[in-house]
Amino acid sequence: MNKLKLYWSLQIGGWLMFAIVQILGFLLLGDVRLSIYQIAFWFLEAGLFLVTTHLFRSFIIKRKWLSYNMSKLIPRVILAVIILASVVYILRMAIAMPLNMYNPNVAWRMTNFLGLSSVYALIFFLWSVLYFIYHYFERYNTSLKHEAAMNEIELNNLKSQLNPHFIFNALNSIRALVDENPKKSKNSITQLSNILRNSLVTDKKKLTSFNEELKIVKDYLGLETIRFEERLKTSFEIHPDSNMFQVPPLMLQTLVENGVKHGISKLKEGGFVKLKTSVTDNEFIIQIRNSGTYKLNGVSKNKPGLGLKNTRHRLELLYGDKARVEIRNESKNIVLTELIIPNNESINN
Repeated sequence: MNKLKLYWSLQIGGWLMFAIVQILGFLLLGDVRLSIYQIAFWFLEAGLFLVTTHLFRSFIIKRKWLSYNMSKLIPRVILAVIILASVVYILRMAIAMPLNMYNPNVAWRMTNFLGLSSVYALIFFLWSVLYFIYHYFERYNTSLKHEAAMNEIELNNLKSQLNPHFIFNALNSIRALVDENPKKSKNSITQLSNILRNSLVTDKKKLTSFNEELKIVKDYLGLETIRFEERLKTSFEIHPDSNMFQVPPLMLQTLVENGVKHGISKLKEGGFVKLKTSVTDNEFIIQIRNSGTYKLNGVSKNKPGLGLKNTRHRLELLYGDKARVEIRNESKNIVLTELIIPNNESINN
């Protein structure tokens, strides 16, 4: 069951139970015979509570209250439930009138208004507590899932970067440059150091700046250019506003590495890797093009490879359905990997 279905199931079921409890309480404790009008009133009142709390939920989401800390949230919730209680007290009179249950002498008595409004405020406050508790636990669970996914990405990255073949090839390439081009060999050692350090000390942050991730990508491609020499061409077309965005750590480097490993290295004549970014009002788009052909290797689009599946899972944890990554053959010999993430302000809380 998705979150929306769960929400409506709890909303409808909870407020129906609220009406039924009132009816049962009246039957057990009431001295007057229960009428059909009273039953209709309690169900309509429950419907009023359902609509009011749903509108309150929309207000909470629009105002991003779910991201507030307790000191900032509690005063707002208390003020909101007091206002809601007063509004509902007045609106329920519109329900009572057609059912001949409206008595202005009783309805507008101050003690009656304060008494029932206090009860309604308490009900709304309890609803708010349950709503926020659910979301805080869900956020905590999402955080745990993200940490687990990050650990898996880090382990995969470590296995890739610390692979003896990788280090052997990198060191051999650097050794060949020591006499031929000492300056370039020093720069290559720095690039290798940056890659290994990034693999070993990457923290558990959900996001990192695009510029930081781009530096690692350039270090990686710079090192691979030494190994492939003229067989690997690289280019970058970076939008000026790209530095304003954040991306999941290690994700961009992993996607670029995938293009080199499964694309360029398979071609005798080599090829190119081009990284391009663009910015719209709501999205940050990263496109990685590389020579080669994307093959599903027997797995369907609905059951992608483990690496792509892991990447999509991380994006879902961070952004919900607002982000996506796709790999496809753009033309006969060009593979396009496209990563689309939302503006930082539109991240799902």
